[in-house]
Amino acid sequence: MKFALVLALGTALATSGLAYAQTTPVPAGTPVVKDGYKAPRTAFGQPDLQGVWSNASLTPLTRRAGTTGLTYTEEEVAKLEALVEIEIAEGDAPTDPNAPATYEAPSTATRPEFAAAGGEVGGYNRGWLDPGNHVMRVGGVGRTSILTTENGQFPPRKAGVATSPAPQNPAGSNSFDSYERRSAGERCIVSFGRNGGPPMLANGFYNNNYQFVQSPDHVVITVEMNHDARIVRLNSKHRTDNVRPYFGDSIGRWDGDTLVVETTHIPRSQQFAGSWENLKVTERFTRVAEDRLHYAFTIEDPTMWDKAWGGEYEMNPLGNPLFEYACHEGNHALPGILAGARVIEAQEAADAAKKVSATKPGKAKN
Repeated sequence: MKFALVLALGTALATSGLAYAQTTPVPAGTPVVKDGYKAPRTAFGQPDLQGVWSNASLTPLTRRAGTTGLTYTEEEVAKLEALVEIEIAEGDAPTDPNAPATYEAPSTATRPEFAAAGGEVGGYNRGWLDPGNHVMRVGGVGRTSILTTENGQFPPRKAGVATSPAPQNPAGSNSFDSYERRSAGERCIVSFGRNGGPPMLANGFYNNNYQFVQSPDHVVITVEMNHDARIVRLNSKHRTDNVRPYFGDSIGRWDGDTLVVETTHIPRSQQFAGSWENLKVTERFTRVAEDRLHYAFTIEDPTMWDKAWGGEYEMNPLGNPLFEYACHEGNHALPGILAGARVIEAQEAADAAKKVSATKPGKAKN
């Protein structure tokens, strides 16, 4: 009975967003503007993208196994969104403090990619997560993936190209020598996902919210996660040195009602799909309805892929202001990680000393 009720509710929610559904096929990455809609203007004449938007959704970056095609039917959308209601109920159930610290997927098992962070001892209960409750739509039609490649997956790399670049720290995330060897996200310097971009992607956990602020010469995109602030310089030129700031070097221009942002100089620590040194990300932001902001991105790296590829989605208004992401407030994890490593090292040294002592010949007795 509950499932039937939720299914009916999901269908109603789905069909309510079809006011500007696609009636004819359009190329991927093309914004579908609601009939008669014209983006409002700022006081200085630019299309107004300002406000707080969210990109949290059920739609993953890459297409899930067993799913074919770029779009869902309305029946498929309703079923997925109904399963979320069950997922929420299971995820909000009290956690047994004596339960083993192992992960057991919910009965719906629709999104195991995020659930490992919650539910069991030491993780988050569902109420602390915001992975999205609805399938992402473009032009009113539900999408199976953010990527618009033919199979919804990352394209193959050129022959001989490594799967991923050498890590910035050779020991990677398994280095416990110093806080400086831990990841920037773990140290609360930047987002631990790709919220800030480019490309800007929901992280599957929480804080997938953005505030856009415009001036005649700049657009600032503030990300709720880690309070990242990405500054886009309008009608400017890329830097000519090899300095690589966080989020890269973003230059923007207006193409009609679309803000086009080209980003280069991306640091290795923010590589995407294994690319960073020669990576160029081109993003397009278009307001297509009062409550929809279309976002498309194109990935180019001629040393890694034969042709450009990318993805798209639509943001929806959050309806609330951004709140402070107090990443380090009361955070004892990092000193605990390093202190724990020192204890292990001391124990290993003591064990090694015992082994050496045991192998030495005993002293002769008089």
